[in-house]
Amino acid sequence: QLLTTAYQATKNSSEATFNSAKNLADRLGATFYNWQIDEGVDYYQSTIESAIGRKLTWEQDDITLQNIQARSRAPIIWMLANLENKLLMATSNRSEGDVGYATMDGDTSGSISPIAGVDKHFILQWLKYAEHELGFTGLKGVNALTPTAELRPEDQNQTDEEDLMPYEVLM
Repeated sequence: QLLTTAYQATKNSSEATFNSAKNLADRLGATFYNWQIDEGVDYYQSTIESAIGRKLTWEQDDITLQNIQARSRAPIIWMLANLENKLLMATSNRSEGDVGYATMDGDTSGSISPIAGVDKHFILQWLKYAEHELGFTGLKGVNALTPTAELRPEDQNQTDEEDLMPYEVLM
């Protein structure tokens, strides 16, 4: 078995994203792991709050609270890759990297970066093509989602394009 996947959820992760990830892994015949990282995120957050003497808030510390979630995923996924003696694929793409939306030690973490030079607009179009023209029906759930990092609380309705700009502009 070549592919192992892991869904590393926080309280800000959606059921729709979990279901699309699980379905895609199942359709690919990949091993699928699923765990929560809130405990690690909470540890880092409480440690820095104690050090600076105040609570972090979404209003004042948005980027910090988003990035710690992304970065908290790296150590445990690296552990899994090391345990299984596998390469870890980074998930950042050119569009996000060009504007600083990729999180160092988060989605840039990996031993290979197959989409690092590919713009997000092309990736989204290719995924739809692969589903409809090549018959990769496991992509249906992925393609139905609006791209989002899912790092802010769900009631904030975070989307990547709203945080950035239209993907066509980022080409």
